[in-house]
Amino acid sequence: MFDVLSVTLPIFLIVIFGYIATRLNVVAKSDVKILGAFVIKFALPALVFRSLSQRSFSEIANPDFLIVYAAASLSTFLVAFATARLVGGKSTTASALQALGSSVSNSGFIGYPIAFLVLGPSVVVALALSMMVENILMIPLGLILAEIGSNDGKTLGALMRGVAGRLVRNPLIIAIFAGMVISLSGIKLPTPLFRAVDMMAQASGALALFYVGGTLVGLRVKGMFGDVGRVVAGKLFLHPTVVFLALLFVPGLDPNLRKAMLIFSSVPVITIFPLLGLPYHQEDMCAAVLMVATILSFFTISSLLLIL
Repeated sequence: MFDVLSVTLPIFLIVIFGYIATRLNVVAKSDVKILGAFVIKFALPALVFRSLSQRSFSEIANPDFLIVYAAASLSTFLVAFATARLVGGKSTTASALQALGSSVSNSGFIGYPIAFLVLGPSVVVALALSMMVENILMIPLGLILAEIGSNDGKTLGALMRGVAGRLVRNPLIIAIFAGMVISLSGIKLPTPLFRAVDMMAQASGALALFYVGGTLVGLRVKGMFGDVGRVVAGKLFLHPTVVFLALLFVPGLDPNLRKAMLIFSSVPVITIFPLLGLPYHQEDMCAAVLMVATILSFFTISSLLLIL
């Protein structure tokens, strides 16, 4: 148990530091948002690019990982969507966002720091593969269904073009494919460029966790216990369970990738979840899910690491 706490406790202590610093106004909430923008647009892309560009393409191209994680995440999404729609009586838009909250992980801000401490630098490959599933499949699917439910007159083609436009401008997606191109070509980055990328990559872990803590300040759960409980249960219990079951069908997958996939699936929802819900007037529910899932994940992730 002490070994597990030595991994999870430092992670969540930095989250707590971020919360306290923001709560006491040592760091303004607007400053926290700037930190988050730096991490998501520069530090994490640098981390992913650095790792992928330094590995052979055979290490990166792992269709088994992509298929398993995509199938498990999609299955979780569908179950959560049907539950919200049929049991909770929610609209298509609200159901889509609740399903998104149950099936898309905070891989970069929480999953990666934990997996890195457990498995070491090789986990960045799993991070890149997970982010491909999340950014290319799951988030677009949830947003398209949310848009369809909002019924604002857009055609499906217009929705698809809008989502595709956001994808090609996403720094993480650009970093993934740029890293793959460098890996496939065998080109070595000039030393000054590599060191610059490396310096930004090293800033990702602590800043990401501090940012998560800062975002929790001011969030409320009042009056949303049913919706929040359903989504949090889906994310912290259903998603990793479905991933575990899916992994039974691919016993040959690298053990470290298997563990990384389980860790990524067990972490809370992405930090930008409230921003995704904002255009559909679901930001309060999304923010409450983020807060409750982040707090409870300390216990659920620690329990998972005892098993791994």
